[in-house]
Order: sequence, then C-alpha cells, then structure tokens
Amino acid sequence: MKNTLKVQRAIHNFTQEELAKRIGVSRQTINAMELSKYVPSTVLALKIARVFGLKVEDIFTLEEED
Repeated sequence: MKNTLKVQRAIHNFTQEELAKRIGVSRQTINAMELSKYVPSTVLALKIARVFGLKVEDIFTLEEED
C-alpha cells in the first residue's frame, strides 16, 4: 500500500511525534507506515485522514501486488 503520509505531514508541518500523539500511536508506527512496512487498520487510517481533513483514499492507495 502506497501512502502520502510524509507529504501530508510536511504540508501540515507535523513531526512524526506530533502526528503520533494526535492519533494515539508511537512515532515508530508513523515511521513504519511512511516506509510502507506497516499497513494501518481502518480505524487508524480514518483517524489520520481526519487529522489532515482528507479522505482515506487521498492518503492511502492500493498497489497492484496488494
């Protein structure tokens, strides 16, 4: 799964730590998502989208192999 998490964080001027605190996860979880090593749950993806004021599909997209 591809994502624009790092780009969205930059646009909103959030550090990984700040985003993590807003959605209730660790900074390491944010890092893993940005590196596509961790796929968030639906609830977590919805929380992230809400923080950025976007739809989940604006942040996360499926790749062919998914």
